[in-house]
Amino acid sequence: MTIEIVDDSRARRNVVVLVIAQAILGAQMPMIFAIGGLAGQMLSPDPCWATLPISMIVFGSMTTAPWLSPLMQRNGRKFGFMMGAFSGMVGAMVAAIGLYFGNFLLFLAGSYITGIYMSAQGFYRFAATDTASDGYKPKAISYVMAGGLISAIVGPQLNKVVGDINPVIPFLGSYLTIVAINFFGLFLFMFLDLPAGTRGQPTATKPVLRSRKAMLTDPPILVAIIVGMVSYALMNLVMTSTPLAVVGCGYGTDNSNDIVTAHVLAMFIPSFFTGHLIARFGVTRIMALGLVVLAFAGIAALAGVHIADEATAPTLFSFYAGLILLGIGWNFGFIGATAMLSKSHSADERGVVQGLNDLIVFGGVTVASLASGGLMNCSGGSPIDGWTAVNMAMVPFLALAGGSLIWLALRPKA
Repeated sequence: MTIEIVDDSRARRNVVVLVIAQAILGAQMPMIFAIGGLAGQMLSPDPCWATLPISMIVFGSMTTAPWLSPLMQRNGRKFGFMMGAFSGMVGAMVAAIGLYFGNFLLFLAGSYITGIYMSAQGFYRFAATDTASDGYKPKAISYVMAGGLISAIVGPQLNKVVGDINPVIPFLGSYLTIVAINFFGLFLFMFLDLPAGTRGQPTATKPVLRSRKAMLTDPPILVAIIVGMVSYALMNLVMTSTPLAVVGCGYGTDNSNDIVTAHVLAMFIPSFFTGHLIARFGVTRIMALGLVVLAFAGIAALAGVHIADEATAPTLFSFYAGLILLGIGWNFGFIGATAMLSKSHSADERGVVQGLNDLIVFGGVTVASLASGGLMNCSGGSPIDGWTAVNMAMVPFLALAGGSLIWLALRPKA
């Protein structure tokens, strides 16, 4: 009996670099999500468009993924990740200029460019699997996502330290800090040891790939995309509205930053064991568990709203409970979907499949972030009405994702 020895040392080295990237560069996303809606509310001529800056980031990510993923297939992940860091630096600078001059359109332009960084960050989780064995892939994904634990702590707390450095222009210090964070990332990615791209390979060696339609109709790929999209979109829908709801209900921006910190911690702390849970119980069960926890997040958030007495605001506890459950549900649903997707295509198909996945996932997230501001600020006459509408909007999408998992589980095995 021959025992195959698997050497994941190269993969582990890459995971270390990607964890650091997720931890340090990733801090900019919770920073922006904690203040983006408030900055938009300050600059926007209409409060219904308060969350448009965040929507533009996600829209930028969505429209970037279809060309960035094949670009990394040709030129290597390192090239794409350095491009992402450079774009994050430029985007934050343009947004800072928009804040300085009070120009909402310029602020939106910076937000869109930041979306290129967000798209590149989304591929860290896939890069972790490029040199990993099948057994190590779910763990590699989890470890890289766990790097977000540090970003969850650092990001919103950095806002407290640097956000009001300029007392005349709120949030300017945060965006200038993000410029410096991305500059560091340009050097960090030099330490990656990932496969070179396919540029320069003889045409005869390039394989014939399935059509995009065939890829998207492959049941595991389809279900992974649906669950990933719903998990991420609902997390974004609620998180984007949270600062507006917290401040609108009479609490301070520091409360908002602390709640976002708790939420992002809940997004990433489970990553230390999500991969092990997937290996033990199966990816489908963990994805299903994530959807159930997302449902309980909505229930917890609504439990704090006293609908019979609109003068009573949701308690801070209900915000914390809802957002913590939201983070845990996102973790199980999104990491599970990523693990399922990574095993459902060949190495040669990854550029197309992963690009299509992130196009659809972040397309859903874009719609969710756009809807978030409208539901929050333009549903009824109070922040309580808006917060209720945001959480009720989760129901049909959870039903869609849950139904797709049931369909996959009941399909006859090939």
